[in-house]
Amino acid sequence: MPLIRAFDLERDYAAVLAVWRAAEPGVHVGRSDSPEALRLKLTRDPHLFLVAEDAGRLVGVVLGGFDGRRGLVYHLAVDPAARGQGLGSALMDELERRLRALGCVKGYLLVVPENQAVLDWYARRGWNVMNVHVLGKDLDQA
Repeated sequence: MPLIRAFDLERDYAAVLAVWRAAEPGVHVGRSDSPEALRLKLTRDPHLFLVAEDAGRLVGVVLGGFDGRRGLVYHLAVDPAARGQGLGSALMDELERRLRALGCVKGYLLVVPENQAVLDWYARRGWNVMNVHVLGKDLDQA
């Protein structure tokens, strides 16, 4: 089984970006995924940004967050060539374990409409679709 470890910006950024981009349509890479934005994210909870490495090659990633009240899952992705080996589950298991250790009792994640297939995968892991509207605003554009 691959090693799951914390993300290192200098060492892992290019490989993480490649895994995220290969995960379309499920992961939308945007300005929040720039090195500068991720450096800021790492000041908050670096222990929730995890990668899976197999024989020195980065094959999976999950970016998690905890605001002191709720956990969030962003950008879970596994390299297409490494899928079907339980890497996504291993990454989620470790992220959920770390969130629970912080006292987190509820987590959220977003699934884009064009990624319907992943909903069954999350449902098998105990995640439920919630009937809510998600709103967003670009605060640097206001």
